[in-house]
Amino acid sequence: MDLTTQQKNKTSVPKKAPIVKLKKAVGPVKKSVTGYRYRKYSHVAKLYQRLALPVTELCIQHKVPPAAVLSIISLESGWGNGYIGRITGNFLSLNAVGSDAELPALTMPKDITTQTPILDKSRLKKIPKANIVWEERPPSLKKDYRPDSIAGTTQNLEFLINHPDEMTKANLKNVEDFVSRFISHTSRIKAYNEARTLLDEQVALHGIHVLFDPKLNEKFIYTIGGRPNSFNFRETWPKKVMNIFKNTGINKLVKDLYIHEKTFQQAW
Repeated sequence: MDLTTQQKNKTSVPKKAPIVKLKKAVGPVKKSVTGYRYRKYSHVAKLYQRLALPVTELCIQHKVPPAAVLSIISLESGWGNGYIGRITGNFLSLNAVGSDAELPALTMPKDITTQTPILDKSRLKKIPKANIVWEERPPSLKKDYRPDSIAGTTQNLEFLINHPDEMTKANLKNVEDFVSRFISHTSRIKAYNEARTLLDEQVALHGIHVLFDPKLNEKFIYTIGGRPNSFNFRETWPKKVMNIFKNTGINKLVKDLYIHEKTFQQAW
């Protein structure tokens, strides 16, 4: 066993893991031939190419299973297409806490042909007025990760869409809140306390690589959801997350990126 492998097998991790660094892709991502049926979709590849590695680094830093978190992101954000996530960067649908800025009530245009809210003003101009309806959206109660000057306001709703690097920063701050503030011994949510205890015990017993164990990922998902007073109380929620986990091959992807240091194209 070489020194690098020995170091990665230790339970301790660097105090500050790189957060925004991505292995840049050269050219378009080829369609996967691995047999994971969700990999044929371009929106799946696009989301993971941008977030898989930095989210994994954050999760390892805070000792939370990265594949589980990425599967939850995929479900909660509609693969990055939900209007709240696109405005706020809040892909995990975390509620605002204390003095956190939250997305207020909005009056938004919707394309009746696609039944989707329109955030891009340039797109709005191209849609016939007869195809647009304006809808009142109540306060979301979700934390707004836009810059402080516009967070919690109705201004510049398309800011993160038009600034991809800022969107990535917002997404990663959202993940950091989840793996540190929510999955915590100090959380008031019992399910989160139990999840934190479970992960600490497993990492202490087996080392940091246990976070890539499929069974631990599944147990974590079922610990924080599918029951009252949890991330999502619906019994179907953990099943939907596990469906994404299995059909994207996300656990293998993050292992290839983080442990084997492959490029995204090689791993995909």
